Amino acid sequence: MPKQKKDTIEAQGFSIQIYTEDFKNDYISLTDIARYKNTDDPRFVIQNWMRNRNTLEFIGLWEALNNADFNRVQFDTFRNEAGLNRFTMTPQKWIDSTNAIGFISKSGRYGGTYAHYDIAMEFASWISPEFKLYIIQDYKRLKNDENSKLSISWNLHREISKINYRIHTDAIKTYLLVDLTSEQLSYKYASEADILNVALFGKRAKQWREENPSLKGNIRDYASLNELLVLANMESYNAILIEKGVKQKERMVELRKLARTQLLSLERLNDDGLLSIENKDQ
Repeated sequence: MPKQKKDTIEAQGFSIQIYTEDFKNDYISLTDIARYKNTDDPRFVIQNWMRNRNTLEFIGLWEALNNADFNRVQFDTFRNEAGLNRFTMTPQKWIDSTNAIGFISKSGRYGGTYAHYDIAMEFASWISPEFKLYIIQDYKRLKNDENSKLSISWNLHREISKINYRIHTDAIKTYLLVDLTSEQLSYKYASEADILNVALFGKRAKQWREENPSLKGNIRDYASLNELLVLANMESYNAILIEKGVKQKERMVELRKLARTQLLSLERLNDDGLLSIENKDQ
């Protein structure tokens, strides 16, 4: 699981680890959930659940719906054997034999078996419907917190971008728009805005609107946090270049270099990008 972010939820006194890649595809620790039933040997609980025919039907269908590389032939073999006394199943055996992506086995201090949220909730239902409800309750609390932080962060950087845009347009008005008509002024503003759009997003605002007729707003309203931060820096830098009299074509080259360099730097900062930095400051 690349770019993992670790969180913990609580259910009836049990801590349950969660790993996520993108705040959507969460993998929850089955090992921690299984401790509710057997604190000494949670692996046995998971294996006992996985050898159940109904379980195999469920996780097999999940893989078929979400995994293009799922080995259906091997799955059919397991399904035919399920229910027999000699049949056994472990998470690692399932992963290795079927190319499954719904389960992840981790080693080390925080190791154990993790499963996609959909599968983890099915396992929790088998453990205890009551326990599952407590898990869901705290899981919702976690996701609400994440969405709130994401919304606040996005709006913050959108506002920063708007402030820098004012600085940017003031520079255009002072240094580029002398003796131009009102119509020409409007055109020049759009032209300079599109320099930033092309440098950062690879397309003009008009092109984006034509490609996304059903979406409201503009291309910048759908930018990521990192893109908005870089956009703010680009607007300030473009204002400086305008003041220095740098021609538009040369500014485009410099702004493109800035966008590429800063986006790559932000992505390398840590597994979670800018959000991780903000969380550390809280």
